[in-house]
Amino acid sequence: MDDQNRNLILATALSFLVILVWFLLFPPPESQTAPQTPAVTQADGTVSVPAVASGAGTTQAPTLEVAQTATRAEALNKTERVEIRTARLTGSLSLVGGRVDDLSLNDYFVTVDKGSPNVTLLSPAGVPNAYYALYGWSPAEGLAANAVPGPSTPWRAESGAVLTETTPVTLVWDNGAGLIFRRVIAVDDNFMFTTTQSVENTTAAPVRLAPYGIIARHGIPSDLMNFYILHEGVISVTDGQLNELKYKKIMDLPVDPAEGAAAQRIDVTGNGWIGFTDHYWMTTLIPSPTQPFTAVTKYTQATDTFQTDIRMPVMTVGPGETAQSVTSLFAGAKEWATIRDYQNNMHIDRFVDSIDWGWFFFLTKPIFWVLHQMHALIGNMGLAIIGLTFIIKLLLFPLAYKSYVSMSKMKALQPEMEKLKEAAGDDRVKMQQEMMALYKREKVNPAAGCLPILLQIPIFFSLYKVIFVTLELRHAPFFGWIRDLSAPDPTSWMNFFGLLPWAAPTHASALGILSIGVWPILLGLSMWLQQKLNPAPADKTQAMIFTWMPWIFMFMLGKFASGLVIYWVANNSITFGQQYTIMRTQGIKPDVFGNMLSGLRKLRKAK
Repeated sequence: MDDQNRNLILATALSFLVILVWFLLFPPPESQTAPQTPAVTQADGTVSVPAVASGAGTTQAPTLEVAQTATRAEALNKTERVEIRTARLTGSLSLVGGRVDDLSLNDYFVTVDKGSPNVTLLSPAGVPNAYYALYGWSPAEGLAANAVPGPSTPWRAESGAVLTETTPVTLVWDNGAGLIFRRVIAVDDNFMFTTTQSVENTTAAPVRLAPYGIIARHGIPSDLMNFYILHEGVISVTDGQLNELKYKKIMDLPVDPAEGAAAQRIDVTGNGWIGFTDHYWMTTLIPSPTQPFTAVTKYTQATDTFQTDIRMPVMTVGPGETAQSVTSLFAGAKEWATIRDYQNNMHIDRFVDSIDWGWFFFLTKPIFWVLHQMHALIGNMGLAIIGLTFIIKLLLFPLAYKSYVSMSKMKALQPEMEKLKEAAGDDRVKMQQEMMALYKREKVNPAAGCLPILLQIPIFFSLYKVIFVTLELRHAPFFGWIRDLSAPDPTSWMNFFGLLPWAAPTHASALGILSIGVWPILLGLSMWLQQKLNPAPADKTQAMIFTWMPWIFMFMLGKFASGLVIYWVANNSITFGQQYTIMRTQGIKPDVFGNMLSGLRKLRKAK
């Protein structure tokens, strides 16, 4: 396998990679066919969670409201509230249902532009895409539904005027029939709420009831990415098993008669959690590590509501006794270090896997870890990506060295190979035998150049995955005009990189793919320069492929995340240096400048 065939394999492999990633970026649209309307069936003898209410009401098990026409401010003003104010969170609790339904992230903004609003995570019922968490108790064995607090119970703030990291809030509700319910809500200095539900039985008879927690989401999120490469929807861990359900799959769940909706129930014996994950944000309900519970995923078509529940076993509270249940709610950003600390300190099983590491987790996890450590050391994520490139090239250097040495030896054997071709004439079998004997005699492996190419494909894809899914790359700046390494280079040659007084075509326009910036152009130039280590192939078809390949890749990768393009430029530059040096040590003197001029002369002749 000479240099020409090796380059053809490189072109084929990278073309396959681009086609694959392009398909992942722009998958065919999924069908949004909704399931048939489920029939509501009452299951006798079971403890069921009341339907989630969309607005204020009585303590009766409410019916979901379909209309969602209120503005956010109107919805917030409809109910009495307790403010949430921490260093990282801003929002409020609704005293109707005791819901956590108003939450913004102080450290994260919608865009990189100055003055951009904070990211809003949770929103109250009554507004489009309402998203909130609530708690309650389900009655059992003769206890009336209005004897326990539910989604619309009017709670009273017993203590705590503002929920902060140091001041928890206590809510209380007396059912007027001998049961007094309290809810103590605390929050730490990151994104974890802890809710302690208690019931005091002042009656003369025991009561049986079961605590639950709910996260409700009205409609499919408006900012859904809907990429195959990213999981968005319900995520849970149940006794060590990671479960993921996209919204379409939730809608297609079989109807559970006991739930009266499409639903899935999983009984958890020891450790687990369940909730919703977005691209960068997440809300999850987390029982105590040893607490058995039932994890429920549910979709109610009539109200277009997605729901995740944790339902604890029924408990008996005797006369004069008080029982309590403690659960946690994570509502915030999927910061790797923060989630890892929760996993280790609170013993939350596989919590780090809430980040979608993908099938290549054995590559994506260490790649991210190296990026994280280098960013902590350097302070610039773009430089961390370049540093990661050096580490990857260092690890692959033994293979690359063998590859380049073999290629250099084959380069030196070119005169002898030409003689063999002339001597064999049209006898291709004899020519192959003579060439294999030559390779064996000179200890040359013609396939040595293939393995480094093949290894680059999963590494490239894994780095793309890391840049796309991890929060740490979101809005991470490099230098100059690169203010977000997870977004494409914002400059464009079509307006001379911002110097001309008109806007460049957007990605949505037909010319969007042609509107590339500085770093994609550097990518094309680095690939072109790397090609010039060898003369152009004599075969006209191969020569044409190699001539156009750098510029095709320049435009194909031009709309990828700038962090990935920076990696590829650095990778090409290091590869050029390695190959040039190794070829020189093997007695081969690459005529880079001469090959450039030769290519330009051929281009002029073609014109």
